[in-house]
Amino acid sequence: MGAADLLAFDREHLWHPYTSMLDPAPTRLVTGASGSRIAIDGVGEVVDGMASWWSAIHGYRHPVLDEALREQAERFSHVMFGGLTHEPAVELARRLVELTPDGLDRVFLADSGSVSVEVAMKMALQHQRGVGRPERTRFLTVRGGYHGDTFDCMSVCDPDGGMHSMWSTVLPDQVFGERPPGIGGDVAEWASGFRALAAEHAGTLAGLIVEPLLQGAGGMHPYPAECLRVFREVADEHGLVLVFDEIATGFGRTGALFASEAGGVSPDVLCLGKALTGGYLTLAATLCTSEVARGISGSDSGVLMHGPTFMGNPLACAVASASLDLLATGRWVHDVRRINRGLQALHDIDAAEVRVLGAVGVVRLDHPVDVAAATEAALSQGAWLRPFRDLIYTMPPYVCTDEDVATLCAGIAAAVKAG
Repeated sequence: MGAADLLAFDREHLWHPYTSMLDPAPTRLVTGASGSRIAIDGVGEVVDGMASWWSAIHGYRHPVLDEALREQAERFSHVMFGGLTHEPAVELARRLVELTPDGLDRVFLADSGSVSVEVAMKMALQHQRGVGRPERTRFLTVRGGYHGDTFDCMSVCDPDGGMHSMWSTVLPDQVFGERPPGIGGDVAEWASGFRALAAEHAGTLAGLIVEPLLQGAGGMHPYPAECLRVFREVADEHGLVLVFDEIATGFGRTGALFASEAGGVSPDVLCLGKALTGGYLTLAATLCTSEVARGISGSDSGVLMHGPTFMGNPLACAVASASLDLLATGRWVHDVRRINRGLQALHDIDAAEVRVLGAVGVVRLDHPVDVAAATEAALSQGAWLRPFRDLIYTMPPYVCTDEDVATLCAGIAAAVKAG
């Protein structure tokens, strides 16, 4: 099939994220990818400002990751994880325990970010049952969050402005505090209200789940690290399982390996995904403390009630360990700082608000983005962007050059004018 035939079949038969089947949004045909760039039919090579939805931190066709994938494929591609194990899974778990915040020494290997959050919520619920508090079935969170598309995940996403508000009548009823203040905002005032809300509902709460330091798809909202300490204190005071969803923030995106480091806080449960395999294969991990694991073991079933078919996929685990090898060199620290410096140019754009944190650059408009027009304008400058709501942003691969970052800033500026 030629490009036109492929796109025609795609339009008639393939569902893309958050699009209509009757009136689908335009799609573009990718014909190759290398380093920080993707090749789009009829457009040419453009800088990928999205890093494939924040996952391809090392860029495309990285020789170390390619080799890890080939080597494992020559041994075996997959075996069930029930009753069996293998070196790639064990090695990845060992590395994650070593790298993640203190105390997280039990690892559940899931197959997507949403599933890792579902598992984290199950862990909190089963832990409460195991320690004799089965009445604790709700979660405390904050407005503006996003945790995935599956049902329990949707229930802790923003209930009003989020993508899942249409499901409000069938989702579990959770407790929502106010969104943390922006950088430089009044943390004390926000914390007072959040503490009062937690105390009011404590008897029904199993856990507290948040995205640390940066709320992602709920609005690209950074907030002070001090808030992380408030979350930890509230969880400890009321016996809640503290869950940090670092699917978007993990592996260096905010400037620290894990965003929780900024507040000096260790959660009870940690969710990882997206960049875990450097964007090569779908894989996620949910880590928890031994204390949480003991609570789960004391619950009715005595076991954690979850087990995906592709749990611990050897190909994905092997690539994930290779990705961690690349991060272990420390180069990402310099790359993220360099990208951050380049993204400061966004402050020259006339817009409602500009936010830059780590390798994240966000421009907020005072109106909803015309996605089609903004996308075309960015492409004309050699940048691939995917705006949403009133936001035009970039979270590029760490391998972007200074020239690439300048291209992305030019693309964002053009998108702002067009959108």
